[in-house]
Amino acid sequence: MLAGDFYLINDFQNEANMAKAVLELNVAHAIFAGHFPQHPVVPGVCMMQMIKDLTEHAMGNKLDLVRADEMKFLSLIDPVSNNIIQAELKYAKEESGKIKVTASLLKDALIHFKFKGSFIQQRAL
Repeated sequence: MLAGDFYLINDFQNEANMAKAVLELNVAHAIFAGHFPQHPVVPGVCMMQMIKDLTEHAMGNKLDLVRADEMKFLSLIDPVSNNIIQAELKYAKEESGKIKVTASLLKDALIHFKFKGSFIQQRAL
């Protein structure tokens, strides 16, 4: 989970299987020292984790990714010039228990990342 350290959730709205959030990236986070020095960029794996975190927040359950049908990295997120981004996601729980998710990270009309895939609720050990 990256929320609270790598990014903050400044606003979160969740209704009718749709969630929207305003996220504030932590420009001083240590990950940017290595990705990349002098030119920080949000790693793709962090974008995916943010979608997972927000889906868990919306569903109220810990989830496991079971399928990523589409992961499109469309534009870089430079946290120095753009540390406030939006997230939008739609989710639906199927009879099989899978949670289908379509999500985007964006800044106004500029889409940074698109995801379509499925999660399942984590099972207790």
